[in-house]
Formats: sequence, C-alpha cells, structure tokens
Amino acid sequence: MAALAAFAEGSPAGVAVFDTRLRYAYVNPALAGFNGLSADAHLGRTVREVLPHLDARTHVMRLVLRDGRPRETVTRGQTWSVSRHEERYWQAAYHRLERDGVPLGIVAVLVEMSEVKNEERELVRARRHLALLATAAVHIGTTLDMDTTCRELAEFVVPALADFAAVEVFPPEIGHTVRRAPPGILRMRRAGFAAAPEYRAGAELFTHTGDYIDFEEDAVVAQCIAAGEPVVKDLGEGSEFGRSGATAELIAAYRASGLRSALVVPLAARGASLGVLSLVRSEHSEPFDDEDVLVAGQLAGRAAVDLDHARRYASEHTIARELQASLLSEPRGSHPHVEVATRYLPADRGAVVGGDWFDVVPLHDGRHLKAMGDVMGHGVDAAVAMSHYRSLLRLLAGEDLPPHRILEQLDAMVQRSGLDRAATCLLAVVDRFAGTCEVASAGHLPPVFIDPGQPRSRVIPVNPGPPLGMGFGGYRTEVVPCPPGTVLFMYTDGLVERRGEDIDVSLRRLSTLTMPESGDLEDLLDAALDRFGEGADDDIAVLASRIREDVGLDGPVAGSTRRGRPFRPTGPELIDGPRPVTGPRLAAGPGPHPHPRPRR
Repeated sequence: MAALAAFAEGSPAGVAVFDTRLRYAYVNPALAGFNGLSADAHLGRTVREVLPHLDARTHVMRLVLRDGRPRETVTRGQTWSVSRHEERYWQAAYHRLERDGVPLGIVAVLVEMSEVKNEERELVRARRHLALLATAAVHIGTTLDMDTTCRELAEFVVPALADFAAVEVFPPEIGHTVRRAPPGILRMRRAGFAAAPEYRAGAELFTHTGDYIDFEEDAVVAQCIAAGEPVVKDLGEGSEFGRSGATAELIAAYRASGLRSALVVPLAARGASLGVLSLVRSEHSEPFDDEDVLVAGQLAGRAAVDLDHARRYASEHTIARELQASLLSEPRGSHPHVEVATRYLPADRGAVVGGDWFDVVPLHDGRHLKAMGDVMGHGVDAAVAMSHYRSLLRLLAGEDLPPHRILEQLDAMVQRSGLDRAATCLLAVVDRFAGTCEVASAGHLPPVFIDPGQPRSRVIPVNPGPPLGMGFGGYRTEVVPCPPGTVLFMYTDGLVERRGEDIDVSLRRLSTLTMPESGDLEDLLDAALDRFGEGADDDIAVLASRIREDVGLDGPVAGSTRRGRPFRPTGPELIDGPRPVTGPRLAAGPGPHPHPRPRR
C-alpha cells in the first residue's frame, strides 16, 4: 500500500483500492477531489454507500475479482463535487491484486471524460436534429391542403422534439365566417395535433382538431404571437392550462398526462403571422433548452412557407369555386319546347378550379344556342376569364349570326379586350322546325347525338378551328340532323381525357352512350359521369338537351309533364321564352373533318 500510495499520490488520475468485499481501502487525492469527499470518508465503505448517485459498475469489479482478468468500463452519474455537467463520465480500469494466486482486492484507475462524452452526446444530438431538418421538406407540405400540412408538421416533431405537438392557426379570411372573439381573447383553430405513442390513450380529450380555442392575452400562445419569437414556459404550476379556455375536465386530463414544459414557436411567412407550433414535454422528458428552441424555430420557419402556400391556394380556390358556381347557377325561365340538363363536377377537393362553362341562349325563330367552353388554365384568373367569355357570347348571340360567325366575332373581341386566356368552345344552334343542328368548334371536343331507340350514339367529328383568343379565325359551321327527341350531348375534356390514352380511344367510348330506360336527361348525365368520369384529372362540365316531342307549335300538349329536380348545379331546365316563328334557318358548311386532339 505504501508503494502504491507513493505512485498514486501525485497522479491526476483517480486511484482507489478495494478489498475483497469491495470496500474502499485506499483513495488518492485526485479521486477524493472527483467525489467531493475526503479520503478518510471513503475508507471501509462501499461505492454505493459513498456515492449513491453513481453507476459504479460493481458487477464488473466482481468479475475481475473472480477470474483475475483486467477490464475497462465507463461509469457515469453524479458525485458530491460541483460540476457544470448534468451528467459526469469516468473511464475506469480494474486490476486484481493478489499474492501467490490468492485475491487480495481490486485496484481501480479512473480518468474523468465528462467533457468528451458530453461533446459526443451533443454531436449525436446535433446530427439527429440536422437529419430532422433535412427530411422536413419530404414529410411536410406534401399537399396544398392547409389542415394536411398542419397535421404533417405536428406528427413530424413527435417524438423527435416533443411528447405532444399542436398547430394552431388563425381562422380563414375567406370561405366561412367565425364568431367574433370577446375583447382580450385570441381565437385560433387547432389544425394539427400529435402525441407520442405512450401518451395517446391519456390524450384523447385534447387531440381533436378543427376546434376553435380562445387564448387569454397572457397565455403563452398569445405571448408568442405578440412577440413574434419562441417562448418557453414551465407548466408545473398548471395555471397556464386555464388561460386557453380549458374546462375542468380538460385541465385534469392535461395534468394526468404529466405536461411539464412547453415551447411555442411562431409560424410566419411573408411578414404575416399564420399561427403557432406548440411543443410540450412531459415530466419524464428533459426540459427544452436553447438548441431545442433553435431547431424548432428553423422547422417552424420552413413549415410556415408551406402553410402560406396552402393558405393562398385555399383562398384562391374558394374564390374561384364560388365565382364559377355563381356563374353556372344563374336562374333561367322556362320554355315549353326545349329541355336541358347540365352538371358541373369538380375533379376532387384538392384540384385547382378550372374554367369550364356552359350556357343556353334562346334565339329567334324557335332556335336555341348551346355553348360548352373551357378556359385554359386554373384558379381565379381562369374563372374570371370564363365570365368574360360567357358575357361576350351572350352579347353576340343576339345578333342572329351563324355559329362560325359568332366564334369569329368572339375571337376578335377577346383579342381586342387583352384577355390573355385562350379557350376552347363548341357552339350548337338547334332548329326545332328544321330538325337540324348547326355546329361550330373552336378547338373543342366533338358533340355527341343520341337518337331515340338507337343502339349507338353519333360522335360528329366537326372541324375544330383554333381556340378562341388566338386571333387566327378559320371557323366553320356544319349542319347535323337533329330531329325532335334526339339528344345533343356536350362536354369538356375532363370527361374523356386520361393520361396515357389516345384521345381517339376515349372518344370512341362515347359512341356507346345511349339513353337510359327512364328517358330522363338527368339519368343520362348520371350514367355518363359514372361510366366516363372516374379518375378525371380535370373538372367536368356536361350538357344534354333535346327538343320536346310532346309539344305542338302552340305549346305543350294537354297533360304533358316534366320531372322537376333541384339544381345540380343547374339541373334539367326549360329555357326562356317562346319566340315568333319565321321559318327554318340553315347555314351552309363543309362536311365532317377529322378531329385532332386539342392541345391544352
């Protein structure tokens, strides 16, 4: 022991000798300093008795004592000395002391490596956070739906950064109204929530999304919005729960889940506040530190850009959809001679609204003009352009021009107006006395004629001139037989165009369209949409019309009826007004031409 003490007294490494019962027999000054106790306070006691907060790895010491093989291990924990490290680490080497093969004890040499270990741990953590930030773009903002983006953000940060996460956003400015919040109250909508698997059962009461939450002005969420900076809050006293309008039952659920600390980060883009990301950890997790704040802030900044895109899309989509619906749902009067059914079908909830439109305009001499058009592009601009085309067409329809002349005039007017949206358009003027239909196309898909009792319909390949707005002209009117009872079916490309399929194949399918047994136009549209509308990538507009067979020259036959239906969006309708009869009117035109696929 004297020789060992002479060697160990001046060593910077901690040196200890244990007897065969693993009690301290010697401690050098360095180890006494590590442990924060005098050497004498160690003697005769075990490590657990001296240092209860240290993982001493005594089982390793027993193995060395038993078989004599030296071993190394890492011990960690805390001692009685003051340290800036939350957890300390020592590299320990154990050797057996023996005489003539008989074990006398263990000598342990320890070197503190807290600095290295903590740096290593921080490096691993930093790498994990960097990987988190690197993959954020893949998992957040996969759609232009705001609620989906909020849910993706909440699920992405759990459990990597928090045990619970919630995303609250301001109510939308367009689409629906929200009740006004009382003075001093911040009203927000919970759009996303996530909880770690071990907490989901206890979090059922506060995992609902879509609810509006009222925050008092001193709540942590309101503080974050006001300051525009992250806020860290200790939830230990529980007073914060009451500032979010929580009920007593909800507050009890919060406390039962062990919510301990919160980090609230603002979501802002283009200088506008969109909402907040709230991260919460339970009492079993470490409190938030500066690095957590930094990582959460960077994640929130990236996610806010996606949320801003989704918000702008939702606003534009709502405006365009409402504008389009209002234009397609204008009421019309009745006419005893012509029956019309129309339908507009959006591609899906996430699709950008298109510029599909249709119209029916009564003309002189018992004729009616049917129009089906599709403005190229999507969004509010396309919906507004659609309203211009529709208004100009109605203006030109009153000039009693053949369809190709209407298209020429419309093309020229669009050019002069500076409207930068081209459009396809199909015009059809049905003359009930002559039993004919004059058709002209501006790059639109061909019409379909369904004759009563026939096994197949007629897809008429009319000459497709250039789309409107190009200024090229060159439209032609063609005459197609259309006796009373024959249905004129018009549509936009969303009904037939499919990726990877030639348009001619799609159009040939339309020749199988026949009238249902009921003979009702609405049932015809149902059948057409069911058969051909599935998997559409674009909005679909369809129009079916026919001259009523049960109507004489002076009006409806006594007892004739029609089946009334609600607007969908315009339903089957009867068109305005009887007009004076001056005789049939035909426009000469060339014969059928092949129909090339229109380019969108």
